[in-house]
Amino acid sequence: MSGSAAPLLSVRNASKQFGTFKALDGVNLSVERGQRIVVCGPSGSGKSTLIRCINGLETLQGGTVVIDGVALSQDRASLIRLRRDVGMVFQHFNLFPHLSVLENCVLAPMKVRGENRPEAEARAMEFLAKVHIAEQAHKLPAQLSGGQQQRVAIARALCMRPKIMLFDEPTSSLDPEMVGEVLDTMVALALDGMTMIVVTHEMGFARQVADQVVFMDRGEIIEEAAPADFFANPTHERTRNFLGRLLH
Repeated sequence: MSGSAAPLLSVRNASKQFGTFKALDGVNLSVERGQRIVVCGPSGSGKSTLIRCINGLETLQGGTVVIDGVALSQDRASLIRLRRDVGMVFQHFNLFPHLSVLENCVLAPMKVRGENRPEAEARAMEFLAKVHIAEQAHKLPAQLSGGQQQRVAIARALCMRPKIMLFDEPTSSLDPEMVGEVLDTMVALALDGMTMIVVTHEMGFARQVADQVVFMDRGEIIEEAAPADFFANPTHERTRNFLGRLLH
């Protein structure tokens, strides 16, 4: 049953293998409403696999994911509900290249939520304005910079009015001068109270925005702490080694 006292997201004993490689090995994670979680760790640690399993893009081989009281399964009705409740922003934007910015934003609300076009367009323009890109609404994605395309991808996810937003290294494919504009957009979302899980190496963002920083390695959550403790006093050697490489 959904209830305000329960976590919005609960991951319990999540396991996932690709061949003999353990991508997730008994992962447990709870996310409260309005909480901002930053997930970091070395390449291949399971970060992206974790949020892809939360979003139903990968199938768990063990464990459970419960979102707002409803257990995730692979049946069509469950996945449709999931697409309404969970927004996802990828590394590479994944915009439809043949559709305008506006059409990219209205497609899912009309198809999945059954919104009529005027309603969907009004909401799309609202969120495009929120990410400071409304003036580009009638352009094609190829006419925009990478940072602009990623802000469109964020607006597109917001148009579904999700309960939680997942970000999979959203700045990793951007030129350095474009990173700031995307991070600023994400900071604004966090300040508005959006529940977020962000996989990123942007530790400045983690310090500024996160309620909790989660460090993963070899498919496990090794450390989980508030940012002040995570950066000033990491308890595990693997965390200290990772931060040493990343911050120096």
